[in-house]
Amino acid sequence: MTSPIVNRRDLDFLLYEMLDTEALTERERFAEHNRETFDAAIETAHKVAVDYLYPHNRKNDLQEPEFDGETVTTIPEVKEALDVYCDTGLLAAAQDFERGGMQLPATVAQTCTAITKGANVGTFAYMGLTVAAANLILAHGSEEQVERYTPHMLSGRFFGTMCLSEPQAGSSLGDLRTRAVPQDDGTYRLQGNKIWISAGDHELSENIVHMVLARLPDAPAGVKGISLFIVPKYLVNDDGSLGRRNDVKLAGLIHKLGYRGTTSTMLNFGENDDCVGYLVGQPGDGLKCMFHMMNEARIGVGLGAVMLGYGGYLYSLNYARERRQGRAPGEKDPTSPQRLLVEHADVRRMLLAQKSYVEGGLALGLYGARLVDDERTHPDPAVRKDAARQLAILTPIIKSWPSDYCLRANDLAIQILGGYGYTREYPVEQYFRDNRLNPIHEGTHGIQAQDLLGRKVRQEWGEAFRSMVDAMRRTVDGVDSDGPQELADQAATLRRALDTLEDTTRTLGGVAETGDMERYLANASYYLEMFGHIVIAWLWLRQGVTAATATPGSDDDQAFYQGKLAACRYFMNAELPKIHHLADLLRQEEDTPLSTHPDWL
Repeated sequence: MTSPIVNRRDLDFLLYEMLDTEALTERERFAEHNRETFDAAIETAHKVAVDYLYPHNRKNDLQEPEFDGETVTTIPEVKEALDVYCDTGLLAAAQDFERGGMQLPATVAQTCTAITKGANVGTFAYMGLTVAAANLILAHGSEEQVERYTPHMLSGRFFGTMCLSEPQAGSSLGDLRTRAVPQDDGTYRLQGNKIWISAGDHELSENIVHMVLARLPDAPAGVKGISLFIVPKYLVNDDGSLGRRNDVKLAGLIHKLGYRGTTSTMLNFGENDDCVGYLVGQPGDGLKCMFHMMNEARIGVGLGAVMLGYGGYLYSLNYARERRQGRAPGEKDPTSPQRLLVEHADVRRMLLAQKSYVEGGLALGLYGARLVDDERTHPDPAVRKDAARQLAILTPIIKSWPSDYCLRANDLAIQILGGYGYTREYPVEQYFRDNRLNPIHEGTHGIQAQDLLGRKVRQEWGEAFRSMVDAMRRTVDGVDSDGPQELADQAATLRRALDTLEDTTRTLGGVAETGDMERYLANASYYLEMFGHIVIAWLWLRQGVTAATATPGSDDDQAFYQGKLAACRYFMNAELPKIHHLADLLRQEEDTPLSTHPDWL
């Protein structure tokens, strides 16, 4: 049966033909694995997704969680699906064998995550947040904290959250007010309010482990005064049993446009002055520690956006292959058979655009996961360092480019279905609503753009930028020297785009040297879109080279590879040239947003 979530042939192509994931088994950490074990994990994730997550995706949207003042209620299918997911071991897929994990590469583990997220993003969010919170404790918690919380989180007994935003602060974390007062026993008492806390309260697990940002009484203002605390819903005894209820109260649920299956909460800490928290890491290092979780979450957000776009693409593609409507231009006989939608050139244009966005976005997310594996396990220190640099500069792009363009794919899916697509009888409208959150959470599009241009491009005197550009130029040079000649024009187009990127970055660097950072960052969103488009074009050129040099084993294989080449050609011809307009705006220091007075708007 055709999957409603992802084209498995595409996954195999990206994992094993383009990224050569099987080669990871040559490394010590993954030596007990082979392609069969990788495929078994992916098949398990797909089966759980199709059998337990996908079937209640619509119901989860229509019957969102309810709060009666005491208890949060979700539809029963949510807990059933989460229990099955935890029982398979997928929750700990990337963890060490010693911790009960499968010790899978990040590339494979993220593939499993993407599949399950694409089936039902509302239900999966509970799992994604739990893994990220557990990883945060593993990275920065004390030995006692690791042993007290992470085994229960990785088994699914406890779930996790991240508590950052506050009503008055939003994304400006330097303005948060939640306080943490040290106690004689080494614990802290927290007091404050948090908002937009996904999975902040529910009855789906025995406990909820909140990772909370707060300030110590003597902390300086701004981000340097933020510390990180573990605040469990129920205190945890030394033997792992649950103690008393902590002073964390649900103030209410937030009702969203999409992502309705995940409780979105307002939480009050310390209403009764008895909210117990435990410091993670050193005082003042809270944001530094939290970024471990946030960066992981940002890659997850990007992949989630891809999968929502992918689901819409597959649905609209199947619809266009079955729905008959209209006739060929020039056909005068009104009694002649109607054409399939897919036979209309404009519909094929919209399908090609979706394909280029979602398959390009999936390549981006999995490439980012492969960089994680290389940073952690490659035997060559130089390669590890290079992978870390590329990952640093790509993280805001992995989060934001799919959140923008795979949402556009959802928009095109609705357009292909026409009026039907705008109704709740078809899933494409829910994909769009669910995906609309992704340009906002875990750092808005504008925040990611400022991170890219303001920090990542400039860090280490531009070494991360140089590393990324060099990697893209090597692919172009490979096509020029001995690559498929049918891709020579596409390689030349990408080379010109890279020249434009470097020239634009140099020009902006001159603005930064003046010290006028507001002007430097005023058009950062244009820069992120330009850079992101170039990275996607590079990944499409890599996919094109892989497809052009492959040996098809069947007619279906031949059609698959031709589809890759067509999408590559489409992106290079129709999408990549847009970057030159963005570059002109950036180099000219287009200042209308800066010079427009707020009163004029």
